[in-house]
Amino acid sequence: MKHLNLVKMSIVVLLLVTSCTKEIKPIVPVGPLPNEHQLAWQELEYYGFIHFNMNTFTNKEWGFGDEKPSQFNPTALDARQWARVAKESGMKGLIITAKHHDGFALWPSAFTEHSVKNSPWKDGKGDLIKDLSEACKEFGLKFGVYLSPWDRNHPDYGKSEYVDYYRNQLRELLTNYGSIFEVWFDGANGGDGYYGGANEERRVDKRSYYGWPTTINLVRELNEDDVIVGWKKDRLDPLEKKIASKIFNFFIKLFSGLKIKDSNSGIKVLKKEVAKSLNLYGGRHRYIPLLAHQKGFNVKEIPVNHRERKFGKSK
Repeated sequence: MKHLNLVKMSIVVLLLVTSCTKEIKPIVPVGPLPNEHQLAWQELEYYGFIHFNMNTFTNKEWGFGDEKPSQFNPTALDARQWARVAKESGMKGLIITAKHHDGFALWPSAFTEHSVKNSPWKDGKGDLIKDLSEACKEFGLKFGVYLSPWDRNHPDYGKSEYVDYYRNQLRELLTNYGSIFEVWFDGANGGDGYYGGANEERRVDKRSYYGWPTTINLVRELNEDDVIVGWKKDRLDPLEKKIASKIFNFFIKLFSGLKIKDSNSGIKVLKKEVAKSLNLYGGRHRYIPLLAHQKGFNVKEIPVNHRERKFGKSK
């Protein structure tokens, strides 16, 4: 009887081993797969869009382009209040209409007179993009901009010269205000407008006119990651160090939302702007990715080779 039970148990163990060692084929994905940028966008989950511009003062959904900069004159604008409320509500970022269809720029653009620099707000020295981007950093929010491709004010809209103008404004926004987590374009393209006084209708081929591949590549080139962390994928450290690191990174992901695998890696590259904004002392260098993430900077992780130490010893 005991012999029979032993045989039964042996058969069960054999079946379990066989089932565990059976090769499982990977699941074949169906349909198009999201790229890394789309996945990062989905992980944001919740952020805000602020539609504040000339339209706020003209009570129009779409300005015609003939508005005067003198019409833009907020008296109680508080970008810090916007950012604080967004943070308290659980948002992870804010996007603002830097320029809507009427062409009015909320920053003192060097490429147009149709901007805040010619408005009475702050005696023409205001810059709402600067104010809001700094407020977002203060409250740990990501910052993004909406820049309308259609411009009902600009006299060259519909010509190739306007596309150069549009990209120049993109460069201003992407190089003067820190990290931009999203650039929002718009599908409204062409129609009637002021167009520098022409007061006519202009139509464009929205698929080809703006040269989207070149324009999007410009955004990618000018909006690089702020912090790059080296992930030691095939780590050669002792087991106890690997376990401690896994526990540390688990809690970083859990409580901060920073989804990288090796937050405390000693391999880090960061922009000067990031370094200046962080208050580092003692062992806080270990938390650079987390601190930068909390201030709204872009943090990226790339795999690196980890080689065994030949000289000295780790702590």
